[in-house]
Amino acid sequence: MALSKVWVLAESSDGTVAPITLEMLAAARGLADAVECVYGGDGAEVAETVGAHGASRVLATGPLEGKLKGPHLAAAMVQAIQGGDAPDLIMVGTTYDGRDVAGRLSVKLDKPVVTNNTAVEVDGDTVVVSEPIFGGTQIVKTRFTAGPPALAVFRPKSFVAEESGGGPAEVAAVSVPDVGAAGAAKVLERHVEEHSGPKLDEAAVVVSGGRGLGEAAKFQIIEDLAKALKGAPGASRAIVDAGWVPYSYQVGQTGKVVKPDVYLAAGISGATQHMVGMKGSKNIVAINKDPEAPIFGIADLGIVGDVHKVLPKLLEALQAKA
Repeated sequence: MALSKVWVLAESSDGTVAPITLEMLAAARGLADAVECVYGGDGAEVAETVGAHGASRVLATGPLEGKLKGPHLAAAMVQAIQGGDAPDLIMVGTTYDGRDVAGRLSVKLDKPVVTNNTAVEVDGDTVVVSEPIFGGTQIVKTRFTAGPPALAVFRPKSFVAEESGGGPAEVAAVSVPDVGAAGAAKVLERHVEEHSGPKLDEAAVVVSGGRGLGEAAKFQIIEDLAKALKGAPGASRAIVDAGWVPYSYQVGQTGKVVKPDVYLAAGISGATQHMVGMKGSKNIVAINKDPEAPIFGIADLGIVGDVHKVLPKLLEALQAKA
């Protein structure tokens, strides 16, 4: 039995719809008769993209420049819901704004919110979400019984974004009520992380390094190899915690979840926390001198060897072909 309506919280950066929004829309299309987006901004800038991915309507607050989006979005959504425009399910991505909105909705609607989900289904007329625990070795299914709307937060890369061939979504304005003291907060500056090449969580090829590299200076070959493969560099939590590379490089349960076509793990033993973030990759190549390293248990190709000997040879071969 399909739901009547699902809302997906839409997010964008510089006018480009966030990948996690398109991923959730793909899942929402299989759950409900109507799929709509809620957007903090001018809905026209996202209407064409979200429409192509299955949204029939964008409920837009209008420009929120200089304001915190969470309080205003949540207030607008609550007002619409209390006015009778209530969806059966609200899908939110695991982002800073998404978690802010979900928490505020939970309080204002007096509904539970379930986070860290990777799957969703409808059982009868009830929403059921799935959350991996214990490093992804077990799955917990949670059934919403408090009545609509169900509030669920999803991990990136949980679904595959696919266009449905729809035209631009209709844009409908939603009013934003007074949000009190939270409305006085102002966003003065935004700092965008500098990077060259594809983003880690969007790259088709990811080359990650771990503690087996030995020292921070040795991470340079990971950067060089990623560049040669037109991919993105990544890292295990161990070397992020050690200060070798920024947190933005971290792949794993508490970092980024990636699903590239090729994931190369160099000097990474394969702690459960790390494997949760990359085991969905299409092809996994592992290089480690320990033949018993857990990473080999999920690798499609395993190389037992010293990364300091294998990686330079691999880079040399790639550069010779360029």
